[in-house]
Amino acid sequence: MENKKFIEKLKKGEQKAFKQAYLMYYPKLILAAKKFNFKFLSPDDFAQETFLKLYQNKHLLKTEVLFDKQLYSICKNNIINHLKREQKVIPLNNYNTTLEEDEDTNTQTLLEHRKQELLKLIKQLPEQQQKIYVLHKLEQYTYQEIIELTGLSKKTIANHIYLANKFLQKKTGKA
Repeated sequence: MENKKFIEKLKKGEQKAFKQAYLMYYPKLILAAKKFNFKFLSPDDFAQETFLKLYQNKHLLKTEVLFDKQLYSICKNNIINHLKREQKVIPLNNYNTTLEEDEDTNTQTLLEHRKQELLKLIKQLPEQQQKIYVLHKLEQYTYQEIIELTGLSKKTIANHIYLANKFLQKKTGKA
């Protein structure tokens, strides 16, 4: 199908055109996303999000630009934005309280104080965010285990953890 006509059908919201785009490009988007090492989301998540953004912003498609270039651009922007968010995640190793026996009492006191500060900040999070964050970061549950416990999607869990990390970074001055 000619690029211009295909894009016009997408802009009109024709389901057949979206289905055709999905079937043709979904595997290619997954391959592109697999080139990146993500902590929270899978390549499937990025492919799905790309098609969601394509649908939401179909009116912005340009008939004079090749469709695949526009689609890959959407996917690339999703990946870049997510990688930027992942870089802002606070590693909890900074608050690790397991100490060697030979460490002095001052260090133990300082770490215990930091841990208490962190726990107070965690209690300020919205209930669901707090629950997910504690399960993942403090109790070391995997995403799959949290999905089974809560029934939430992987993306929702990742979003809760991201927002919690963002809040904690802001409050601890580590943004």
